[in-house]
Amino acid sequence: MKDWQPDISKGSAPVYERLVTALEDDVRDGRLAPGDRLPPQRDLAHRLSLSVGTVSRAYVEAERRGFISSHVGRGSFVADRARPHAAPHDTGPLDMAHNVPPLDPAERWIGEGLSRVRQRADLGTAVNYAPPEGLASIREAGASWLKRRHGVTRATAEQVIQCNGGQHGLALAFAALARPGDTILCEAATYPGIRTLADHAGYRLQGVAMDARGIDPEALARCARETDAKVLVIIPTLQNPTTISLDAARRAEIIEVARAHDLMIVEDDAYRVFADAGAADCFADLAPERTLMVAGVSKAVAPGLRLGFLLPPDNEDIRDRLLLGIRAFGYSPPSLGGLVFSQWEQDGTADRIADEVIVESEARTQLASSILGKAMAVPGAGRSLHVWMPMPMLDAERLSARALRASIALTPPDGPIVDAVAPSGVRLCLGGLRSRDALEQALRDIAAMLTTAGGSAARGLV
Repeated sequence: MKDWQPDISKGSAPVYERLVTALEDDVRDGRLAPGDRLPPQRDLAHRLSLSVGTVSRAYVEAERRGFISSHVGRGSFVADRARPHAAPHDTGPLDMAHNVPPLDPAERWIGEGLSRVRQRADLGTAVNYAPPEGLASIREAGASWLKRRHGVTRATAEQVIQCNGGQHGLALAFAALARPGDTILCEAATYPGIRTLADHAGYRLQGVAMDARGIDPEALARCARETDAKVLVIIPTLQNPTTISLDAARRAEIIEVARAHDLMIVEDDAYRVFADAGAADCFADLAPERTLMVAGVSKAVAPGLRLGFLLPPDNEDIRDRLLLGIRAFGYSPPSLGGLVFSQWEQDGTADRIADEVIVESEARTQLASSILGKAMAVPGAGRSLHVWMPMPMLDAERLSARALRASIALTPPDGPIVDAVAPSGVRLCLGGLRSRDALEQALRDIAAMLTTAGGSAARGLV
């Protein structure tokens, strides 16, 4: 392949990254075949009017991703069975149980992002303890992200508090608003991490009945009266696990009940970045006097940054309790991951990653819909990291067992269930598999299991 001429003219990514992308595209489309020898780095650099260092960096990155293999004295070759977005765990049990975003976008950009962090004047601050609310530059980035990507008009750097991801944020929120033994209201089927947190800290969870539009306001009022609870935790956009997004009218009804019963609202806004244009306003803006928002970057940028943000109500007592919780649980939030995000927010990398994640998630959601059809609930947005298949609990347990025998790991059907009135079904997480081909095969296997009559294992799956 001495005459290989990659197209690096498109896009605004660094040149080396465009060269890697061109290589991946040509492997995917068959213009480069396994075993093809790539041009020597110096020759390709001359042909493309690039520095040898740029080409060398692209070859190293392509080898890291498994597309090429390099041999001293022989050159670089397209790797056997090279496959875009392949990852070792795609060849083992297929993970459809963990709700993570497609990670390729963040992996492509992290090297460039870290090189820019090295140039920051405030990099040295990362070696010392930060204030409990986090460094100012990180909170500024967080406020900008919440305004632009979550639509929170009232977010400011002075109000935002940094935390170590959404789960840590929920722990801080619950600790600031409730004591062990207190009842916390939630959707009858909810994010399993909320159950884990309640079990660990000793809160009583009370599930509230749901309908096709989300949590039922009448059931919420009844539960508030019967339990004397003062805290409601809710996932308003692409609810986990059901993918319901609350419309504006339902949000107004929930706020009316919360005000009537003096409920504080913990708004878990993990999936807002995937909402459709024109989505209803967030609770933090609709009821700022009683809403504590928890948001982060795990679902749209990179879960490994372990970075989240709290936006408390205008209540100094609650703010002080949140900061006390940070001191008690970890003394101060770690700064390095936050500085990486701060840099990415300033230079547009965070948006590039999030946009790529959203595009890929939309493609995966459409793929799931085309394969599962009516067995899948229509999500509350055009793209989602997870989809929901409503079905009786017994059928859900049978499907989960069949999938496990086929080396497909699903969320345990009882994992999200808080109350017997909860909707039952199976949550499928779409982001954990690196390869869209692997996801398609897993979805087709699941669709085949759905058509199997009776309760016995599907033929050929064991």
